[in-house]
Amino acid sequence: MDLAQPTLHHRALFLSDLHLGAMGSRADRLLEFLRGVSADTIYLVGDVLDLWHPRRPVWGQAEEAVLSLLSDRADRGTRVVYLIGNHDAAALADRRRLPPSFEIALECLHRAGNGRSYLVLHGDVADARIFRSHLSTRIGSWTNSGLRRLDLALSRLRRQSRVEQRSLIEAALAGVNALMALGSRHERRLIAMARALGQDGVICGHFHKPMLHHDHGLTYANCGDWMDSFTSVAEDADGHLKLVRWQGVSQDARAGQDDPTLVGAAR
Repeated sequence: MDLAQPTLHHRALFLSDLHLGAMGSRADRLLEFLRGVSADTIYLVGDVLDLWHPRRPVWGQAEEAVLSLLSDRADRGTRVVYLIGNHDAAALADRRRLPPSFEIALECLHRAGNGRSYLVLHGDVADARIFRSHLSTRIGSWTNSGLRRLDLALSRLRRQSRVEQRSLIEAALAGVNALMALGSRHERRLIAMARALGQDGVICGHFHKPMLHHDHGLTYANCGDWMDSFTSVAEDADGHLKLVRWQGVSQDARAGQDDPTLVGAAR
């Protein structure tokens, strides 16, 4: 049961690329963040459960606690919408893994408090054709997992005292993700989908590149991820979107000051 008392409330909260079950996911940070916030609606914007490594799943108390917290929130009236990403296939093949109170969809429309409406989807449909195959996704997942396991082993050998310092391998993986999302072609594809549906913008994940702008005539919002950027998109009571970043245990101590998680906003 979720016994935490959230200090920040959002009309809607959008989280993507949690990759729970995969090496590199930081369920501990996600759990801390979720314990400090609440929302009327929580959108899980794809790649939530990454369980393609059945021989060595990375699943512990923190991962279990995240699902338990979300399930408890859903049981108590929070709408939780699980949007399917390219890494979610294994988990969704057996829906008993998921709380029955979750809504599951490929995409959906979200109407904000100010009347603006957004297409919400994971975003892998905007990938170049070579990256959209199931095999490419599996290879990328296995490679990422292998490199992160190597990084963990090396960090133990080095006995680093600063465990939060990003390693060279972590920085390289973040750089590869950034290169794969280089340019704005994927943004334009997603904006075109939203425009065709008469929406005011699109909210997505997949690219591990937190972003919030209006460069293409409509709002483009990318939630980021919980492996490197630790960001999400939130809607306030007035319907405005903002990009927020996990700040660690010190953020609650700064309650009453300017919102320490705010890194970008859109009206």
